[in-house]
Amino acid sequence: MSVLRLEHALLDGRVEDDVLLTVEDGLIAGVSTGPSVGGVSTGSTTVAGITMPGLANCHSHAFHRALRGRTQAERGSFWTWREQMYRLAEELTPDSYKDLAVEVYSEMRATGITAVGEFHYLHHQPDGTPYDDPNEMGRALLAAADEAGIRIRLLDTCYLAAGIGRQPEGVQRRFSDGDADRWAERVEAFGDERVGAAIHSVRAVPREQLGVVAGWARRHDAPLHVHLSEQVAENEECLAAYGVTPTQLLADAGVLGPMTTAVHATHLTETDVRLLGESGTFACFCPTTERDLADGIGPSRFLHDAGSRLTLGSDSHAVIDLFEEMRGVEMHERLATRQRGHWSAAELLAAATYDGHESLGFADGGRIAVGQRADLVTVGLDTWRTRGAGATAEALVFAATGADVVA
Repeated sequence: MSVLRLEHALLDGRVEDDVLLTVEDGLIAGVSTGPSVGGVSTGSTTVAGITMPGLANCHSHAFHRALRGRTQAERGSFWTWREQMYRLAEELTPDSYKDLAVEVYSEMRATGITAVGEFHYLHHQPDGTPYDDPNEMGRALLAAADEAGIRIRLLDTCYLAAGIGRQPEGVQRRFSDGDADRWAERVEAFGDERVGAAIHSVRAVPREQLGVVAGWARRHDAPLHVHLSEQVAENEECLAAYGVTPTQLLADAGVLGPMTTAVHATHLTETDVRLLGESGTFACFCPTTERDLADGIGPSRFLHDAGSRLTLGSDSHAVIDLFEEMRGVEMHERLATRQRGHWSAAELLAAATYDGHESLGFADGGRIAVGQRADLVTVGLDTWRTRGAGATAEALVFAATGADVVA
């Protein structure tokens, strides 16, 4: 058992002074606040700064990190960026993927992230042939997370098509299991409770196979994530092929629900927002990637008010900084509406902590409360960015960065 005397701590969205924390076997066993804490010193370790729950990065493509600083030379679009990403995907082996992922997850740890949802679709050898262990690439990611010391939900992704009605092309053969039933068989053989499920998109999984992936997730009580309406072209392709929006297609297939997270959810109709909200589907926004790829600004506040809880991800890792992702949600709303104050600091911290953890199936993380995992980070209050900002939730969201994490 250890006792921590916290100078400041984030409790339920607000910063409290002088908090005494008892930790036993990695879990929080006691939380005390008030004047009596000030006199406690024997046997306790004092922690200066603001201590808060570790952050949950709910959308990661680890291998995209290798593109940082390499895709900015030309104007281009999301689709030209994707071609560069595909060329990188052709080169990776289980060993090189693990080495890269260790670096990525270590950077996350250094910036206050203690849990990650890895959206993993790089499954097979470059020609599409499975490795002797068909989950070798996924196991490399799990091993990388262990080495870096970060909690992982491996969101094993069903990715079957180059587009609606089109067979996989080029490097996409690495991604495909042929059909959703074979995807399910491979994932079933994983034998690791850290594995969840993902549907790459309605472009990459045919309508009649969406339910197979959703059914596997329900049977295993596992989180299910899906890219949704990141690009206008995705909506146009889905409408042309099926006569409905991607959100409606997922709703009809039984994909939406409180164990599901829609990633990006950028280009939505009012009906789409209602379907996501009424089903309790999470919405994962990735502002640094969405602006890097010129995706657009999603309706984060409308989704939240409809019932869809916000989570955050660093996605392509153009930047790995969940403080910047929190701030970006509010700043994007300001740009879109020319008004301030759409999201409170407490709401954005909830997205980055306990709502994010819950969307990954980690209900025991994201709060400083009895029974929760003691995955904690401390933000210093004497850095260039935080000095004089005060010990408040607003200082965390609107002043701090990942570089200000000191412990």
